This record gives sequence, C-alpha cells and structure tokens, in this order.
Amino acid sequence: MKVGGLFAGIGGIELGFKKAGFDISWANEIDKNASITYRHNHKHKLFEKDLKDLKTSEVSSIDILTGGFPCQAFSIAGQQKGFNDDRGNVFFEILRFIDDLKPKVVFLENVKNLLGHDKGQTFKRITNELENRGYIISYKILNSSEYGNVPQNRERIYIVAFKDKNIALNFSFPEVKKLNKKISDLIEAKVDEKFYYTNSRYYEQLKDEMKNKDSVYQWRRVYVRENKSKLCPTLTANMGTGGHNVPLIIDDIDIRKLTPRECARFQGYDETFIFPESLANSSLYKQIGNSVTVTVIEAIANEIKKACNL
Repeated sequence: MKVGGLFAGIGGIELGFKKAGFDISWANEIDKNASITYRHNHKHKLFEKDLKDLKTSEVSSIDILTGGFPCQAFSIAGQQKGFNDDRGNVFFEILRFIDDLKPKVVFLENVKNLLGHDKGQTFKRITNELENRGYIISYKILNSSEYGNVPQNRERIYIVAFKDKNIALNFSFPEVKKLNKKISDLIEAKVDEKFYYTNSRYYEQLKDEMKNKDSVYQWRRVYVRENKSKLCPTLTANMGTGGHNVPLIIDDIDIRKLTPRECARFQGYDETFIFPESLANSSLYKQIGNSVTVTVIEAIANEIKKACNL
C-alpha cells in the first residue's frame, strides 16, 4: 500500500510506516530546515511548500494518508485556540486531500489535549468530518514509554480511520510493550564540552539539587524538577533554546543537556538517521521535539498492516 504524508517534519511517521513495510510515495513539509533533514533520510518526493499551496493534482494517488498536524493550537503549553488558530485550521486542508485522493486509511497524530480541547467539541468536529466521509474511526492515547520501548514520557493521541468496515473491525491498537531500555542506554559516554552547564548562571543551584545519575531533570524557570519516574520528560521543540524544558542529566563529568542524537534516540530514531552538519543544534532540537516517536508509529503501522491482511 502506498503512503502520502502531510506535515512530514523530518519524516518520523513516514519512517515508521516504511519500517512496517509500506511504500512511501510522497510527503509535504513547509519548514526549510526540516526539509533539509528529510531529504538526507528519504528518497521519495518531498513537496516543500505550504499545504494550502499544494494542489492535490500535484501528488500521486495513495492508499494511506498520514499527518501529524500542528499541535500548538491544541496544546496545553499554547493558548489552546484550536480552530481559531491558523495552525488548527490546517485540518480542513487535510480534508481537501481526503476528498480528492479518497485514501483507504487516514492516520493522524496530535497532542493528547486534542481530545478534551474546547470541552470535546474540537475532537467531535474532527471525528464528525471523517465519519461524514464514510470513515470508521479508532483512536487512543498512547505513551511512548509503554508502546515504543523508549524511556520517554510522551502521550499522544492517534486516530486511525478506515473506509472499509471489515478492515476497521480487524484493527486494534498495539499491546503494551515491556520497556527494556533505560535512560543510561541512550546516553553517550563522551560529548562536546558545549553541552555542559559549568558556566551557566544556574550551575550552583543545579549542582545543589541534581544528585541522581539515573534521572533526567528540567530547569523550570526558578527551580529544578527531577523526573523520578526514570523516564525522560516529553521532548519539546523549545528544549534546545535555553527554555524551561531543557532536559538535563548528570554524566561522569558534570551537568549537561541532552545532545540532539540522544534526543533522537528517545524518539525511537536509530543510529542510521542522518542529521545534516550544516544545521545548528538549535534547529535539530526543534525538529526532534516536533517529531513523533518512530517506534510507536511502526507499532501502529504494523497493526494497520495486519488489519488489511497484507
């Protein structure tokens, strides 16, 4: 089955479907730097433009349409404007592609807050629009630590919609997977000194409060928060900018933040994934924080494959 991807970012959803054995035909992404990373890792056609400017006649027919559409409009961290935000309105661009391409399967990913946004009215609108087009919907909030075998606490809602009722009845979300990877398994033994906080104005306070090498910490504006669950907190797009969501650890040398490669591991990317040397780390952090957990996508894609008897 052929897959087309909207809001592709660096291609985490496409990569997950590819690992499950699907054929990726094309993808769309507006961000210039994310597109650079995408092209380093994917050979299929990437339309680098605003989705509103992409005509459905430009793309080839596909069986599965995917999209991790912008979450800021629904996120607790944002202003939660939903469909009153331009980033929320892009859902209607997705409907344009559904109407014209008529995919057999639609796969969408977003923040878990989408489910309760505007007292459930936003999610109801989304499901109604899909059901009015003849799709049967399944959805579930999955945590990357439970379904992707990565030690990151990342809850996202996944929506899978099928045109065929029998296939829809055959589908079920993946079972919980035992987490056998620890934070220490994803941490590099030696990194560049630029990742250390030795010269930070917060260093003394961090040194005083960060004691556990098995934990990931966050600087929360005025205090240090330890994630005692032995999981990395949800990686965000602003984690590399010095904001309050920067993930911090203690290694054998001192206190430092996670490197982009380490963050990618917490998102289920393997060592073969290429990060262009031409891009600044701040850009890479943003890309990874905006991405999906590849191993969770792969697990769901495998269930779609089973449902379709492929």
